[in-house]
Amino acid sequence: METLRERKKQRTREALLRTALELFTTQGYESTTVDDIAAAVDVSQRTFFRYFAGKEEAALAVEDMTVAHFVRTVRGRPPHETPMEALRQSVLEGWDTLNDVIESVVPVELYLRMYQVVESTPVLLAAHLRKSVEIEETIAHILAEREGVDVDTDPRPRLAVAVFGGVMRLTERQWSSGGDFSLDAMRALTVSYLEQVDSTLSESWRTR
Repeated sequence: METLRERKKQRTREALLRTALELFTTQGYESTTVDDIAAAVDVSQRTFFRYFAGKEEAALAVEDMTVAHFVRTVRGRPPHETPMEALRQSVLEGWDTLNDVIESVVPVELYLRMYQVVESTPVLLAAHLRKSVEIEETIAHILAEREGVDVDTDPRPRLAVAVFGGVMRLTERQWSSGGDFSLDAMRALTVSYLEQVDSTLSESWRTR
């Protein structure tokens, strides 16, 4: 059972995270200091560092939550789905359940605004892409396991994930540079681009 102390620590972490994202999206990532975030929550800099290693970790913390949810969803997709369909349904489920995943921490609108901050901030974009490579390797192993193939001898798991990851990067860039920054617009772009992926990877691997 969660103790009062644990609940207080969780509330402090969430307040720091929400405040960090609000400051990053209003005054810019580079212009925001750890002291700014701590002062806005009325805690010390030392307290901030109890919860986050630095600004970068705070900036990408909610993204980490959504990625973890995506990985869990891929693992749980029905075995009859093709690999690409499992990825497609997982990412769409992620958009459809985004409120449930992050609403207790930050508003969805604030999370979406951070996409633009990440895209326009080189240090954050580099960290985002680095994390993406790590997650792609995890997903490739999940696909290989569910399809009964060897990820190190069969290129399809990593190829499928590379194609899927490329589509998602295109979606992020196009959405961030467009005029409609709503969740519906992001979801619609995702669907549009995924539907154009060649069928070679979309079929079942078990029949080949």
